[in-house]
Amino acid sequence: MPQDPVPPTSGSSLRFRRGAARGRTVLIVLAAIVAVLILWWIFTGFYTTLLWFRSVDFSSVYTTELRTRIALFVVFGLLMAAAVVANCWIAYRTRPPFRGLSSEQQSLDRYRVALDPFRRLAVAAVAILLALIAGSSASSDWQLWLAFINSEPFRASDAQFHLDISFYVFRLPFWQFLVGFGFALVVVSLLVALVTHYLYGGLRIQTPGEKTTGAARAHIAVLLGLFVLLKAAAYWFDRYGLVIKDNQPITGATYTDVNALLPAKQILFVIALICAVLFFATVFTRNWLAPAIGFGLLVVSAIVIGGIYPAFVQSVQVNPSVADKEAPYIQRNINATIQAYGLGSVQLTQYAAATDPRNGLSTSDAATVANIRVIDPNIVSKTFKALQQNRGFYNFPDVLDIDRYQLPSPTGKGPSAVYDSVVAARELDLNGLPTDQQNFINIHTVFTHGYGFVGSYGNSATSDGSPLFFESNIPPVGPLTITQPRIYFGENSPDYSIVGAPKGAAPVEFDFPSNTGSSGGSNNTYDGTGGVPMGSFFGRLLFATKFSEPNLLLSDRVNSASRILWNRSPLDRVQAVAPWLNLDGDTYPAVIDGRIKFIVDGYTTTDDYPYSQRTNLTDATSNSVTAQNSSVVPASGEVNYMRNSVKAVVDAYDGTVSLYAWTPNGEPLDPILKVWMNAFPGTVQSYSSIPPSLMEHFRYPQDLFEVQRQVYAKYHIGSGNPRQFYSGQFFWEVPSDPTEANSGGTDAQPPYYLTLQMPDQTSAAFSLTTTFAPVNRGNLAAFMAVDSRPGPDYGIIRVLQLPGNETIPGPAQVQNKFEADPTISAELSLLRRGGSNTQFGALLSLPVGKGFLYVEPVYIIATGAGNTNYPLLGRVLASFGNTVAMGNNLADALNLVFQGNTAGVTVPGTGTGNTVTPPPTGGAATGASAALKVALAQAQQAIADAQAAFKRGDFAAYGQAQARLAAAIQAAVAAEAKLGKVPGVSASTSPSPSSSASSSP
Repeated sequence: MPQDPVPPTSGSSLRFRRGAARGRTVLIVLAAIVAVLILWWIFTGFYTTLLWFRSVDFSSVYTTELRTRIALFVVFGLLMAAAVVANCWIAYRTRPPFRGLSSEQQSLDRYRVALDPFRRLAVAAVAILLALIAGSSASSDWQLWLAFINSEPFRASDAQFHLDISFYVFRLPFWQFLVGFGFALVVVSLLVALVTHYLYGGLRIQTPGEKTTGAARAHIAVLLGLFVLLKAAAYWFDRYGLVIKDNQPITGATYTDVNALLPAKQILFVIALICAVLFFATVFTRNWLAPAIGFGLLVVSAIVIGGIYPAFVQSVQVNPSVADKEAPYIQRNINATIQAYGLGSVQLTQYAAATDPRNGLSTSDAATVANIRVIDPNIVSKTFKALQQNRGFYNFPDVLDIDRYQLPSPTGKGPSAVYDSVVAARELDLNGLPTDQQNFINIHTVFTHGYGFVGSYGNSATSDGSPLFFESNIPPVGPLTITQPRIYFGENSPDYSIVGAPKGAAPVEFDFPSNTGSSGGSNNTYDGTGGVPMGSFFGRLLFATKFSEPNLLLSDRVNSASRILWNRSPLDRVQAVAPWLNLDGDTYPAVIDGRIKFIVDGYTTTDDYPYSQRTNLTDATSNSVTAQNSSVVPASGEVNYMRNSVKAVVDAYDGTVSLYAWTPNGEPLDPILKVWMNAFPGTVQSYSSIPPSLMEHFRYPQDLFEVQRQVYAKYHIGSGNPRQFYSGQFFWEVPSDPTEANSGGTDAQPPYYLTLQMPDQTSAAFSLTTTFAPVNRGNLAAFMAVDSRPGPDYGIIRVLQLPGNETIPGPAQVQNKFEADPTISAELSLLRRGGSNTQFGALLSLPVGKGFLYVEPVYIIATGAGNTNYPLLGRVLASFGNTVAMGNNLADALNLVFQGNTAGVTVPGTGTGNTVTPPPTGGAATGASAALKVALAQAQQAIADAQAAFKRGDFAAYGQAQARLAAAIQAAVAAEAKLGKVPGVSASTSPSPSSSASSSP
């Protein structure tokens, strides 16, 4: 039979089909482009990170972490996907052949018909989505797996189960992770099975008769049995979790936990096993009664013996006599906490502090007094900036650092010695560039690095109150012999910089300003090994993508020898190569073998140490410094075990990162450190490989000490006193910073690095110190110092505990005495007039004179327009017992406090040093009073002249009046000092706003 002729295709229809085909092609091309861009972006992230790790020679860290993450992602993702697919397949294959004609099934037919063509695709989509979620979640716990497989023993056991601590720290967390993942797997499987059985008739909710088919019933029974089996496992591991559980008043298992909750967990474990067997038996018996009864028994048991019974024991047996019942468990907590925080070797000394300053100083106090720090690193940053910043694009941190160096005597006389030093690196600050100069060329290729290191003596100042610098200027001048002053990797380095140039090319990086006073400067080309080469087209494209900066691809400043520096902060670099470390917030620079290096303290921590009390790091490491300076960030998280097991060093020029195992004095490697050294072999160098020149600058870390002092404030009670611990009446607290009390501040006083000699020491040592006060009281309870100098005594914590029946003024009370003393208050008021203000420095506490000496510098800072004013050391306050004094310098203040009984102890004064000498024993009060009145009159006139000059804008006259005011104040101080030394005349009652001493009868 002839076929019908095919009608001709119209031109418009053909054009439409061609247009549709072109549209599909365009969409395909666009989709391919988007896919390529996404893959390129992903590749860029991974590859640039690998290049960075290679640049610091820690690529094994990245590859190990990446392999572990991928393995966990694949394994647990596949398990989840397999569970989804298997349960869908089982439910679909066991669907009933006949689903009945009920209205429920008829309504489901529409969904079945619509879903069947896409059934496999839908199952695959759901499986892939859940696999991605499960895999991502598992990969984020990569550290649990590495700790699990590299577990090391602590060689110490818990008090309840007598298992090695490593079980709780390394293995139990991963077992709990597996149980948690198992629950997620079974719950998802159960949901998938229920939906599939319902959709295909195996589960009938509204249809009369049997609600499930035999296959569906068996399938669901097995899944419920697995769920209850996992619950049994959870009960088993929950038993061990009791010893790391947060309770009141301790962390760890209490009387109720051990005698009620632990047996309950064991009973529930057995019930859950039986219940699981009953569910599995349903596959054969097809009877839901037994497993339903078993599951009901499990629920009731969980409520009664897992909840009601422990509450009953707590109410009836424990609460009426808590101290007695909990005593053994509190003792466990005390023992474990002391061990976990390294407080087991604290040397506690009962210290009957003297209060009479007339007993004076002794020769054993000479080293402590000579090293009293009057330059406060928390205040003088502005002074460093004013005197050493040099250009607006340089800067110093808001809080400077304390270190120590072998230096010439600040007096210029005598041999060199090790001095406490206030130090800072002069870093680049791009915010200091004028806005119109902040372009790609300047901020990424010209201004690339800071320059130099500045250090001042901690115990001395110049005659005008400025820090006495031993290392300063650009290029650096001083005894440290800095051969490489450039800082390409620092705490304030730019996000990224492009450095390097071919041989013979003109340098384009700004190096340092001209020393001739002109606006120019020297240029430099980076020749270090830091950063990653990126001069090829591929390199340009790679980093242009990473930083979303097309200029990296187009600019002629990027050449064949270019290197890119990024991730430049010492903290960031150390955290990247050692992600298992917690890092101290106080990174500090040091000059070592002519190079500037940043030192970072690293901690190995856990919150799973049995019975040890948990500590919130933010609470423990927050103080008045962190509260007032946003650049100083306190630590975060919770721990109940902490060790300073790693010292990390970052070279400021080439960015090299070195990790050293910190095991001073033959201490064994920390078990947690061992685990990570197993996981990342070769990344941590041994203690013996630390260069001696670097060792000299290590110190006891501040964050660890702050955690220890918070713990010790309660746990100084020690073993054998659980009932005292429960009562809390002997607890101490870290006092609030008294220098901010007048502004309503309640932040804790920070610890201070000081060189001092404790009563049981034969020489002074560089130490980290703090004070304690009784809870809610202002008097002094104890003084703590830890030897911070590497050597035989490093890390030894010494505590001087004061008798409870004596009241020794604490920091807050001493500060109150300073500000309430009429003479001191009058002089401070005088200093605050005439366009100036005062700022209190750190109130230092020192065990000298068989008592406690308090010293506090007072800084004077001009007020007025602009932000160029900076603080200068103007006065020094001192207190011993109930006696307070103010002097022009430390020597004057000590002379007044101890009434000249100072045994000829020498202290640095105003850069030339002076000796605290006994006052003259003769003289007339009349002459001193007359001189004092003249000086006060001259001071008042100078103030009036300064105010008048300031109002009319005559700054030359203003400066002259300020100079006359300073001279008059010094004359008043000298006259008042003489008046205070005249027999029968007390300086504390003198109306002079000058140096004063007020003492109790």
